[in-house]
Parts: sequence; C-alpha cells; structure tokens
Amino acid sequence: MEVNQYLEMFIDESKEHLQACSEHLLELEKNPRDLAIVSEIFRSAHTLKGMSATMGYEDLADLTHKMENVLDAIRNAKIDVTAEILDVVFESVDHLEEMVNDVANGGDGKRDVSETVAKLNRIEAGEDIQTTALPVATPTVETVASTLNFDTFENTVIAQSAEQGFQAYEIYVTLREDCLLKAARVFMIFEILEKLGEVIKAVPSVDQLEEEQFDSEFQIGFISKEDATSLQQQLMKVSEVAAVRVQAIEANVEQTVVEESVVEAVQPVQPVPTVETVEVAPVQKSEKAAPAKAQAATSKTIRVNIERLDILMNLFEELVIDRGRLQSIAADVNHMELTETVERMSRTMGDLQTIVLTMRMVPVETVFNRFPKMVRQLSRDLNKKIRLDIIGAETELDRTVIDEIGDPLVHLIRNSVDHGIESPAERVAKGKPEEGVVQLRAFHSGNHVFIEIEDDGAGVNREKVLKKAISRGLVTPEVAATLSDKQVAEFIMAPGFSTADVISDVSGRGVGLDVVKTTIESLGGQISIDSTPGSGSIFSIQLPLTLSIISVMLVEIEQESYAIPLSSIIETSIIRTSDILNAHNQKVIDFRGKVVPLVFLEEIFEVPRAEPKTDDFHSVVIVRKNDKLAGLVVDSFIGQQEIVLKSLGNYLTNIFAISGATILGNGKVALIVDCNALIK
Repeated sequence: MEVNQYLEMFIDESKEHLQACSEHLLELEKNPRDLAIVSEIFRSAHTLKGMSATMGYEDLADLTHKMENVLDAIRNAKIDVTAEILDVVFESVDHLEEMVNDVANGGDGKRDVSETVAKLNRIEAGEDIQTTALPVATPTVETVASTLNFDTFENTVIAQSAEQGFQAYEIYVTLREDCLLKAARVFMIFEILEKLGEVIKAVPSVDQLEEEQFDSEFQIGFISKEDATSLQQQLMKVSEVAAVRVQAIEANVEQTVVEESVVEAVQPVQPVPTVETVEVAPVQKSEKAAPAKAQAATSKTIRVNIERLDILMNLFEELVIDRGRLQSIAADVNHMELTETVERMSRTMGDLQTIVLTMRMVPVETVFNRFPKMVRQLSRDLNKKIRLDIIGAETELDRTVIDEIGDPLVHLIRNSVDHGIESPAERVAKGKPEEGVVQLRAFHSGNHVFIEIEDDGAGVNREKVLKKAISRGLVTPEVAATLSDKQVAEFIMAPGFSTADVISDVSGRGVGLDVVKTTIESLGGQISIDSTPGSGSIFSIQLPLTLSIISVMLVEIEQESYAIPLSSIIETSIIRTSDILNAHNQKVIDFRGKVVPLVFLEEIFEVPRAEPKTDDFHSVVIVRKNDKLAGLVVDSFIGQQEIVLKSLGNYLTNIFAISGATILGNGKVALIVDCNALIK
C-alpha cells in the first residue's frame, strides 16, 4: 500500500490525538478516580498506535503500545493514578509529539525513549513508584430529580422490558452553546439510540426538538441492553455535544391512574436512580464541523494544504495592485461606464478579500493548547501551585501571525510562573490562596487582536529592577527616582535583562522578554506591561488581524511616496513653522497640551531636494507607540488606501524605519514607514 499520500492526514490526526491525550491527562490529574477519562485517553492512544503501525513508524507504535498498557491497567483498577505515574505518561506524550514533529519535518520518527519505556514497564509490572497520591475531591451526594414524568403506559413498558433483561435509562444531553443547527445534532443522537434500543419519551417532545424549540439541553427516556458507559461513549461521538449524562432508573408500576386534569396538578412519584451517573465532556477540537442537514449529517469541511492558501493570497494581492491601477486610470480617463465598472469590481473584490482572509484565519487555541501541560510541569519543577485559565481560545488570527506568536507567549507565561507567582508559603503569608492563577485571554477589538497574560503574583519589584537597571547603565540614579512604575516595568524588556537570582532551566539566562518585544514589533504589534506590587501583572499584546493587506495613509516627500500604517496614526495636521519649538536640541510642537517631538522624514530617508522648501506650512502625521507620540513631517498627504505589504527581499535587510514596500496604482513603488522604529 502506498502510504505517502496519507502522510499529511496522519500528521494532522496524530497531533489532534496527542492534544486530546494532554487535555484529558490534565483532567485526570484533577479527577484521578474518573475512569471514563482514562477510557478517552486510552481510545486516543489506541487510534494513534494503529495509525503509526499502518504508516510504518514502529518506534511511535511501540511507545504508544507501552503507554496503552499502563492506561489499560489503570482502567481496570489494577493500579491507582498517582502524580508520578502521570509524570511518566506526560513524558511519553512529549516524546510522541517530538516523534510526530520529526515525521512532519521529513524524518523517520525515531527517538531514544528507552528510559521512558523502562518506567512504563515498571508501572505496568506494579513496581513501587507511586509515592505521591493525588488529592481526590470528596464526592458530593446529589439527588437528581427526574424531569421525565412517565405515565402508566410508559411505566408498564419499562417494567415489562426489565423482565426481559432490558435496562431503562434517563439520558440528559447538553449541546454546546455555539451549536448552529441543533436539530441536526438531535437527529444524529436519535439515529444512534434507535440502533441500540427503544426511545420511549423525550422532553421537550420530538416535534419541539425538530423545531429547535429548546435551549441547549433535552432529556430522553430510553430502554436498552447496553450499559450506561457504552451509551455515553456512543453519544459523545456526535460533534457539538458538550456533555452526556446517563442514569439507570426503575419503573414505578404502582403509579395511580387519575384523570388528565388531575395529572397536571399532582406531581407523580419520581423514578429512583439505581446506578451512579456517568458524565464526561468531550475534547474541544480546533476545527469546528460545519453544520449539516438533519437528513444527511455529513461533514462540509475539507482539509486544504496551506501552500495553496498562500498561492491564493499572493494571486489576490496582485489583484489588489491591479485594482489600484484601474482606479487610477478610471480617474484619469473620467469615463462614466469605466468608473462604474471599476467601482462594482472594487465592491466584489472587497467581499472576496474578506473570504480569502477568513480562510486563512486560525483559532488561537491551536497555540494556547500547548500551555496547560507546560504550566503543570513548571509548577511541579518550581514547587508551586498554579492554575492556568484560558479565555477566548476561539479568537481567530491570520496563520502567519499564529506561526510567530507561540514562542513569545511561552516566554511570557514562563516569566509569570517563575517571577510572578510566589511560592505557596509566601502566598499564605501575604493572605493569598496557596494556588496562584495565570490567566491567558484573547479577544478582538477593531482590526486588532489582543492577547493578555495576567497573574495574581507579586508584581514587578521596583527596587530590584531599578537596582539592576542602574548597575547596567540603563538609567542614572537621579533619573530612576523620577520614573513611574510603568516606565520601570519596561526595563525588564531590555536586551539581556534578568532579575533572577539563580540561573535555571526556567529563567535567569538573560534571554527572554527582549526577544518577545522584538518578535511582536516585527509583526506590527505592540506590548505593554501594567503591574501592581503585591497584586500581580498584566502583559498586553496588540496584534494586527493580518499582515498581508493593510490600510495606510499615503504621503509625499519631494515626489516620492511613502505609506504610513493607519494603525499607528492618531491624527493628521497642518502646522506653521512658527509653531515649531526647540527643547533639548529637539524640534517639538505642542499637541493638545503634550510636547511631541518632530521627525522630518526627508532627513531620515535622505530625500534629495531640487530646491529648498520655502513654504511656511508643514504637513504632520501624529503617530503613537504605546504612550509615546511623535510627529512625522511630510510635504503633503495623498490619501488613504489599502495596500499589499511586500518584503524588501534578502538584499535589503535591516533598512532603518522601513518595514516593506508596496506597488501603487500608478505602477510606482512606495516604501512603508516603520513608526515603531522612528519612535524608539
């Protein structure tokens, strides 16, 4: 069998299964007695083993098989879940991820995992490595009142079925809040149940379910010879199902027969639950299945090679350039029909642009998913108790931004875990809970995505940071005394800056936050820090939705065009020469009560002039980077335009204050100004 054609699918599905293993292992650590979670991990491992063996990656299959043996022993209650056992299973998953990544990079997926295999063999053999029992939450006794009030006929059916070896169940199904076509999911659930037994009641009624006249929950009375766990697992396979609870019941055959009017007023005797409840939430997938019709619940999504999307994007960028050219020609010719056609084409291209950009958008959860496991390991290494909360993982970013943002977030989270969150003893002494919280959240605002990392730790130590900054010559003692807390916090992003007392694998090597700042600014983003001593810190990252097509203000300097990104612009203004002041050998203006330095772009870019500028007026673009402002002095404003961002190539690297170029409608090239570099 030729397996190369399935390689890409194998890699994608393997990563999904390994991510599912990691998420379920984290859940298992919180609920070590929940064997349903173990079954989910086992299922993912078993599938991965089969795929690896089929593709010929024996090392992958062998390690997965060893891990599967341990999970099977846990599932059959032969060994108990402990922190040490979970460490070894997490270690196995880490190795498997590295092996899959090696395959993705063209390797053979081989890796020396002999130490991990030896640990797995000892666990399977029952040898004593179980030293730390995991805390088990005390189960709360909860009586679940049945909402399915069975009538006499239904109770009789339940009783007669029980005599023939059938079990009656109440099934509680909860759909995800973002489920689009609820009726389709109901149809799929009923289709599964009809193959496994007999549906005897539904609340709301079947008609109401088909009409989607319910919120997100519904109940089913069901008779089957299947056990509760099997039913739950079957139903959990339906996409967009948030949770399933299956509860065995007994018939109440002694219920009194009364008139219909009385039945509405009198509460019937509730069926008595006889076995414990089985409830598990599914793995959240990064790719949401498209809604399907109830009559044919088939997937409407396809996998597309990202290279094809890149080609599509490049072709569309060329169309954008040609659109600008056509608009310029239409304006010169002043032909009504040509102008109308170009306007209609521009509207169509606007819709096409939205679709193309949306196709490249990826939820940030593809990046966020790696952090819970990382925080778990760091907290164990540092002997701290830390919880990671993730909010807004469904927020979408362009794939090019997603590819670059992962490493900066790793640095920031490690910084919060190591420097921010205190040890349990220190937190208790300060009156805080032992467990520290790091919150990672993402949200849209305008044409930007914001990612924030907030911790409830000690905050930035002003004295410690200033002492280090002074010793490195970043600031004088006199100036240091006048700095605000926000200005002091910015020192921790200076190159090579670290306040760690001990060099470790986590921090203290002087590499980290300066790399974060550089990477984010290279993406056209910004990062800021807000810290309250004793309460915690917030690192806020602002990123553009896409890097390919941006809105700019076109300006002119001696017949040369430059593009300034609109995301950096606050305002444009015309000033007189007499309004320009001098302060510390720097030309400045008074802008709404603030002293704003002026930057003459003709001097920065050394634009030659045929004749000296004699005009008494100057065109100024006020730009901002965080809380710093600057005024860019140009000759004139051309107007706002959407342009395609092109790199300058390998021969023109590190050009000061230029982030790229674009081709205008008239065929000329305009350089794109890097406002962040100018404000530095």
